[in-house]
Amino acid sequence: MSLHMRYLLAALMLAPAPALAHPHVFVDTGVEVIFDEAGRVTHLRITWEYDELYSLWITEDMKLDPDFDGELTDAEMAALQGFDQDWMQGYYGDTRAYLGGTELALSRPVAYTADYKDGRLSSTHLREVEGSPFVNDALVIKPYDETFYTAYDVTKPVRLTGAPAGCGFDVVVPDVTGALTQIQEQLLALDPSVDPADVGFDNIGAQFATQIEVTCAGS
Repeated sequence: MSLHMRYLLAALMLAPAPALAHPHVFVDTGVEVIFDEAGRVTHLRITWEYDELYSLWITEDMKLDPDFDGELTDAEMAALQGFDQDWMQGYYGDTRAYLGGTELALSRPVAYTADYKDGRLSSTHLREVEGSPFVNDALVIKPYDETFYTAYDVTKPVRLTGAPAGCGFDVVVPDVTGALTQIQEQLLALDPSVDPADVGFDNIGAQFATQIEVTCAGS
């Protein structure tokens, strides 16, 4: 867990605001942005590495690694594949992408993999970017869970594969203190009879999301 995420968790736990969602699952995240030969973005490859506690819960639930030696047999590894890819209808995959502020449609996951090493589960999956756009404006990728039950921290590699010359990226960490202050003020101003989810607090994860900003020359 990065220093940024440790600070965020501590701040949320100590905040004097009314009870809010706080993360229970921590995922180290990486993103590969894949371009075609024409310079269009065709796919995103997402990497998730889960924290030790959640990994233990999943392996126990799936009855994997019963001897706790940290090693899976070939049969267990085969059973693990796709463990986190059976998404319910309408689930957005905890990844959103925007081009010039307009959200891009992403496919369901394909070409997924899973692994287990040093007590941690990890997975990758590929998502097609609908329309295969050129990066003629800022491309912003935000890994987050709207409910903030799961916290995604961009600590794994970010790569641009096949990108045209002049393309680059920045990883932008959110202003945790500012976001917390704003949320606390909004909550304290709410009428006690109002459900916070009805006024936008069902998307609290977006306010704590790290974002990857991809730009290309001329965009």
